[in-house]
Amino acid sequence: MPLQSSVRPLKKPRLDDEVRFLRSWIEKPLHVGAVMPSSRLLARTMAQYVDVRSEGPVVELGPGTGAITNALIEHGVDQKRLVLVEYNPGFCALLRERYPQAKVVQGDAYKLRDSLWDVLPTPAAAMVSGLPLVTKPMITRLRLIRDAFAALAPGAPFVQFTYSVVPPIPKSLPGVSTEASERIWMNLPPARVWVYRKGR
Repeated sequence: MPLQSSVRPLKKPRLDDEVRFLRSWIEKPLHVGAVMPSSRLLARTMAQYVDVRSEGPVVELGPGTGAITNALIEHGVDQKRLVLVEYNPGFCALLRERYPQAKVVQGDAYKLRDSLWDVLPTPAAAMVSGLPLVTKPMITRLRLIRDAFAALAPGAPFVQFTYSVVPPIPKSLPGVSTEASERIWMNLPPARVWVYRKGR
């Protein structure tokens, strides 16, 4: 009869990330965009809007444990181009460990000018956001998109997901084009990706 091993199998990183997210959400529900990390399908959908042939940094707002970051890298974005703006210091430590070539900025994405003023050497080629925008007043959302466009190259995408059935930022902003993905039913809860671009 074979001896039973006393060594426990290692936990999967995904499960560890879900525990981290849940703990952070319980502690500060309005600072964490979701109870669980984004699904692979949602993350891949967001990443596909980033043109890997473009130049300049790719900024991610609220990367959490890196679900969307992974998708960006798998999509072909060089880790050295990534600027990850994260509020939670525990998540920042994790991101620095997982993505040592990326630039991790511990800062408040809702104060984007303060967080990025000395970080971006050139205008960003894309900005991808996992922030819980619909929990914020509309004026806060509009200030964020204004500051995002100030940091982005002309025509570069601001990519945002939401669980809401309405867009997180109005579609009627002057000089801004908007597109949306199909609803991603496999995500929990179902989500949609919205992409905003300011004219060239």
